[in-house]
Amino acid sequence: MIKRFIIAILALVLIGGGIVGFNLFRSKMIAQFFATMKPAPVAVSVTDTVPQRWTPGIEAIGTASAARGVDLATEASGIVREIRFAANDHVEQGQLLVQIDDRQERADLAAAQAALDLAETTLTRARELRDRGVSANTTLDSAEAEAVSARSTVAKLQAVLETKQLNAPFAGTIGIPQIEVGQYVTPGTVYATLQDIRHMRVDFTLSEQQAGIVKPGMSVTVTPESGEDVLAGTVTGIEPKIDPNSRLVTIRAELPDAGTTLTPGQFLRVRVNLPEEEGIIALPQTVVSSTLYGDSVFVVRSETPEGASEAQLVARQVFVTLGRRAGDKIEIVKGVEAGDKIVDAGQNKLTSGAVVKIAEENGTAVPAAGN
Repeated sequence: MIKRFIIAILALVLIGGGIVGFNLFRSKMIAQFFATMKPAPVAVSVTDTVPQRWTPGIEAIGTASAARGVDLATEASGIVREIRFAANDHVEQGQLLVQIDDRQERADLAAAQAALDLAETTLTRARELRDRGVSANTTLDSAEAEAVSARSTVAKLQAVLETKQLNAPFAGTIGIPQIEVGQYVTPGTVYATLQDIRHMRVDFTLSEQQAGIVKPGMSVTVTPESGEDVLAGTVTGIEPKIDPNSRLVTIRAELPDAGTTLTPGQFLRVRVNLPEEEGIIALPQTVVSSTLYGDSVFVVRSETPEGASEAQLVARQVFVTLGRRAGDKIEIVKGVEAGDKIVDAGQNKLTSGAVVKIAEENGTAVPAAGN
């Protein structure tokens, strides 16, 4: 009985030892396999760093405005008798827009004109009598004074009458009428807006440091929020005073090619184009990775591992110093040199030192190293 028990125990020990040994052997072989296994090269695309022409610029936010645009207001009080425009009509300079009741002024003008005619007749008769020597000089002086007074009265009433006729000060597009026929208006009542939208400009602000770089005559590029149209313009004015509250300087640029594509008050993105520079290294902004440790790019280099017989393409993470931005490009001040191959796609799968194969270089398929 005891002999059978001992045999069973020995059998269990042998079976358990075999299982443990097998597991140890399997773990060792798996570890050895992964230790000697070479990871497959990561497929990436690269772009060559080439010194290029760089057009630096200053970005800003601007507001579109018409070269000529005003809110039209009444000059005199009275009842609106006629409105001679509709919303969005194109009006010509001097065109009658609004007629205010002027019956009383016209009656006063007719009376003043009659008085002027009488004064002119009296003056003519006084001069004839003086020439004949039958009238005193004082009579002529009085007649001349009466004529001058009558002319002044007529001119005054004509000016008052003109204030009842509201004409367009310049050609442009008129807005929605803000008064109605029969409404009583007072001086200063706004009745419409008039904008010459065929000639547009943009006003924007820059810091005092940036404004010091901008000069009249510099070109600007203007892009609406929709981004559909890109317009060119020229800086025409720089405010000589810095706003003491915002510390900003107002800049104005004319947009001769805007046509009717812009609306006064529209939001615009403005870029002042500074003089071009040569030999600048610039890369797409998407190739730069930003972390708490700094900005970096992956550079593909040919390296020969120790003990290997052939070179491999290896991606190395290189920290760079960034400079100015222009569109989708960013200037690289330090970190890469001309001729370096920069990973522009697939860098999210990379770690520094990873073996790679170039699937595309500047839009052209490239064979992997060693092929």
